[in-house]
Amino acid sequence: MLNFIKKLDNNGILVKINKPVSVNYEMASIIKSVQRRPILFTKPVLKNGRKSEYPVIANLCPTRQLLAKALDTEEKNILKKILDAINNPTKPAYTKEEYEEIDTDLSKLPILTHFKKDGGPYVSAGVVVANDPEYGINCSFHRMMVIGKDRMVIRILPRHLNQYIERGLKEFSICIGMEPNVLLASAISPAIGQSELEIANTMKPTKITEIDSHVVPCADFVMIAELTGETDKEGPFVDLTETYDIVREQPIIKIKKIFVRRDAIYHAILPGGLEHKILMGVPREPTIFNEVNKVCECKNVYITPGGCSWLHAVISIKKKRKDDGRNAIEAAFRGHKSLKHVVVVDDDINIFNPDDVEWAIATRFQADSDLVIKRNEYGSSLDPSADPQTRKTTKLGLDCTIPFDKNFESFSKVDTPSKNKIKIDDYLDN
Repeated sequence: MLNFIKKLDNNGILVKINKPVSVNYEMASIIKSVQRRPILFTKPVLKNGRKSEYPVIANLCPTRQLLAKALDTEEKNILKKILDAINNPTKPAYTKEEYEEIDTDLSKLPILTHFKKDGGPYVSAGVVVANDPEYGINCSFHRMMVIGKDRMVIRILPRHLNQYIERGLKEFSICIGMEPNVLLASAISPAIGQSELEIANTMKPTKITEIDSHVVPCADFVMIAELTGETDKEGPFVDLTETYDIVREQPIIKIKKIFVRRDAIYHAILPGGLEHKILMGVPREPTIFNEVNKVCECKNVYITPGGCSWLHAVISIKKKRKDDGRNAIEAAFRGHKSLKHVVVVDDDINIFNPDDVEWAIATRFQADSDLVIKRNEYGSSLDPSADPQTRKTTKLGLDCTIPFDKNFESFSKVDTPSKNKIKIDDYLDN
């Protein structure tokens, strides 16, 4: 992570806050005010009023442009790069890293309390690295609420980590402060048994190391945690929708050891902020792409920020058959189970421009024939309008592709009248 932070600083992108800033609400307020730029706090103040030993970085990858910079690619090639990494994983290289073991006292770390109704301070950029004898290493994001000196409540969904636990896992590591490609890969949720670290390594060379018998990606902070067998209330917590998620009984973990790398920087992700949305939304684009591409030629996918980077998607296809649009809608819902609304457009529409997408809805969509409604479907627990217990919701798809039997030109925007490129300065008085 330090290498990318230096790159941001050298390019004049990094914002540095050299004044003391409290981790209790104040830091989150500053992060929210400059969401589109990375920000480094050099003098964090802990909840007890003491100065933290560790700086805090936030907004590491809050935009697609910065994510592309982190992956050494162009913005337009992000989806292609992730798809290539999923389809062609490669083993990362081992390295030796020097770590110092510190007290297992979470109050000495600059863990933020973000919003007034939060259940407590939250580790928001923690990636759990778990190992299963059969399936191998799994990396996944989990929010963790501090409830004591060495205890946290961890939110665990019924996904791979939960499967590992059901198979007997009791101890795992928690990594904080990693390179963006590792963060992105940890949010992808590939098939069980496929290593997120191998996906990260294909995106960009990745180093792994061993700490206390745990194989982990090189991170600034590594905690060794164990499940206690107890549960406690987790939350309230602001999630992707920028609304409070419901409070649930979740597992308690005990922090057994904490290891810190030299010159460590603590990474904090603002809940509901742009970085949170980029890291959670972008990894769902390739899963949608793969499903849609099974039924028609998919050109691109965009999980929109206006849809909380989770609930809405726009999909570009090359239409070759009458039902390609409707089939793409059905496939999109299979590719991302939490998806609520999807718009499918022809490949002449710029899916990253909301005006272009709205134009396609206005000129190529008829509600009586092009609307797909799916009632009583499982959706996202983050959607406050869905049933909070069952997650049941109504899903909507808009087929905004040109009717197969119609003339393409009659549905297309006209070109500039002159064939020559116009330079407006040539027509203005000096």
